[in-house]
Amino acid sequence: MDAHTLLDRLFPTGHAVASEDTYFHGSGTCRGATVVVLGTSEEVEIGVELALAMARDVLDVIKTAPRRPILLLVATSGQRLSRRDEMLGIHAYLAHLAKTIDLAKRRGHPVVSLVWSRAVSGGFLSTGLLADLCFALPEAEIGVMNLPAMSRITKIPLERLESLSLTSPVFAPGVENYLRMGAIEAIWQGDLEAHLDAAFRLPSDRERRRALGEVRGGRQLARSVAERVRSHERG
Repeated sequence: MDAHTLLDRLFPTGHAVASEDTYFHGSGTCRGATVVVLGTSEEVEIGVELALAMARDVLDVIKTAPRRPILLLVATSGQRLSRRDEMLGIHAYLAHLAKTIDLAKRRGHPVVSLVWSRAVSGGFLSTGLLADLCFALPEAEIGVMNLPAMSRITKIPLERLESLSLTSPVFAPGVENYLRMGAIEAIWQGDLEAHLDAAFRLPSDRERRRALGEVRGGRQLARSVAERVRSHERG
């Protein structure tokens, strides 16, 4: 599925989305409500220019359309790892983008993301996972860090991580594993407009992902440990 087909299925009654190479933005009408659309295609890597463009558009929405719902359409191979982007401080640009999305949520904008292609690493962490609720299409691919990179950073032998990935979704990529962990709310099939409408009607709950991860058997301690920490801070 290409971006144009996806938009037509999400907004069958019409949309006005402009494309700038692999970045598109605009709005669509979902069951009579206007939704802001920000998305990427062709699994583009997010570099400094794209991060700034997306952050600019999020801030424009906050200024000009208070509390309007925002849909993030995610298709990225992660942050761009060129020497130029690293020297310019790509981490700071991605942090700025993440902060603008967080600001939108704090200002009352419901934010929903949909992984419709590939979602990897910092490009996903600073966009899709910042949404109140994150969904995915069945054919999507999700992976924040591969096992060899995880081994280098954590100093845990690769063989041990490979063994853990067979039983624990925390160590394994894939939509189904992220669904079990609660990071993905649900997988959309069929009527995408109906799914989108229902998504914006769900309550925004910061604890929801931990609770889902516990119920689904993907993250069985995250909710209880977080609650113990909060109880200790209150006490």
